[in-house]
Amino acid sequence: MGTRTYSLSYLTSHRCTPASVLAVAAQTGYDCVGLRLWPNAPGGPRQFIDAPGALSEALAVQRDTGVEVLDLELIRINEDFDVYTWDRLFEAGAAVNARAILVAGDDADASRLAHNYARLCEAMRPYGMTADLEFMPWTAVPDAQAALRVVHAAGNPANAGILVDALHVARSHTSLDDLRALPRSLLHYAQICDAQAGTHFSTEQMIHTARCERLQPGEGTIDLPALFAALPAELPVSVEVVNHVREVHFPPHAWAAQCLAASRLITG
Repeated sequence: MGTRTYSLSYLTSHRCTPASVLAVAAQTGYDCVGLRLWPNAPGGPRQFIDAPGALSEALAVQRDTGVEVLDLELIRINEDFDVYTWDRLFEAGAAVNARAILVAGDDADASRLAHNYARLCEAMRPYGMTADLEFMPWTAVPDAQAALRVVHAAGNPANAGILVDALHVARSHTSLDDLRALPRSLLHYAQICDAQAGTHFSTEQMIHTARCERLQPGEGTIDLPALFAALPAELPVSVEVVNHVREVHFPPHAWAAQCLAASRLITG
């Protein structure tokens, strides 16, 4: 099976509670999970770990299975960003020993975005987590080069990171050379899925695919072998395959197992 670490992402397992996704991961051969403990937009879906007993239940499954938490979602840096908003997320991350928090850059003011990203890294440092900035073509950080500019402008914090999502590489102006140019110290994990590649999609189409209609690796036109060959060979892989139409025909563990098997064929 190789030496890769595989993580069951939130989007692949969005039907699960934090405790049940840890159990599903253990059952299907994943090493880690991703949890969305903060919605990606006001009122958006998330997994509740602050409900009575939810954290202790998740910690019990962790102890029993050895499955780790790779990343938490999601911090969005916009023009109204306040670093103190996220204290509960930091505390939850520390409780489950999460390694990273996924960060989206949504402020068109580049200087303010970099300043707030630096503040976020500083606030997260005592909790032992990295702040992994995910470039997405419809955001203020549309490609890999833009993400690297933010990190540099922020002063290259020690816990900075850049998250590479195969879908966003394929739908942005990000080249394989851009990926190769990313410093190894900034790469903590990468996300895999498939889709139709290209830069001609509307914002609405890109968001719909990202949140609702990804394909399993090998089913689309993203050159996944070349993409992952451009990244470090031992980089952990977060399996992020959400497909609302198809997944309802499978229980969460069966869908997770299919997605992992397809991902291993590409990256294992």
